[in-house]
Amino acid sequence: MSTIKLALFDLDHTLLPLDSDHAWGNFMTARGWTDGEEYKKQNDHFYAQYQAGKLDLHAYVRFSTAAICRQGEAQALAAHNDFMQTVVQPAIKPQALELVQNHQRAGEQVIIVTATNSFVTRPIAHAFGVNELIAVELERDSAAGGTGWYTGAIAGVPSFREGKVTRVAQWLQARGLGWESVHTTFYSDSINDLALLEKATVPVATNPDANLRAVAQQRGWRILDLFN
Repeated sequence: MSTIKLALFDLDHTLLPLDSDHAWGNFMTARGWTDGEEYKKQNDHFYAQYQAGKLDLHAYVRFSTAAICRQGEAQALAAHNDFMQTVVQPAIKPQALELVQNHQRAGEQVIIVTATNSFVTRPIAHAFGVNELIAVELERDSAAGGTGWYTGAIAGVPSFREGKVTRVAQWLQARGLGWESVHTTFYSDSINDLALLEKATVPVATNPDANLRAVAQQRGWRILDLFN
C-alpha cells in the first residue's frame, strides 16, 4: 500500500508575510472596537512573547478575542469579511499560493496547522484553497440560554508548540492513520514549531526566524526563503 503524503503548513510568516492574529488586532482597533493605545501595547507585548517562545497562549486568546466576544457573531463575521478583502487578500503572494497548489496537484493532502484561532484563520485557509485546518479552537457558550458565541477560552488542545504534534496525531487517528503510515512535509518559519518540524518526514524552514535558521543549518534541513 502506498504511503499517504501530507503537506503541512504553518500560516503566519510562512504562507502569509504577516501575522494574521496581530493584523486582526490592529484591524479591530482601527474599527474602534478596542482602546487603541492600550490594545496595541498589550498586543505587541504578547507578540514579543511569541517571538521569544514564551507566550501564555490562554492569556493571549482571552485578550485577543475579547472584542469579538463583546461584538457578537454577526458583527464579528462582517468585520472579518472586510479584513479578508482589505488586509489578507492583498498579502497572499503568488509564490505562496503556487507552493500550496503544487502539493495539491501532486495528490497530497494539504493541511494548515496554525497557533492562531480558527475564527481568524479558517477564511484564510479557504482563500488558499485549503479545507483542512488545524487551529486553536475557541470555546462557545453552550449553556442553556447561552449566547452560542465565543467565551474567550480555548476548547481542547491548542495547536501551539508541542500541541501541534498532538493535534496532527489526533487528525491522523480520526482517519485510522498513524505517523508511520504517512509521509509529512512541514513548512514553518518559527522555532515555536520545532517539535512538529522534528516529527515531520521532511522539515522545511520557511522564511525562518534567526533561531530556526540556525537549527536548520546545523541539521541540514531545507531552507526556503519564500518571500525573497
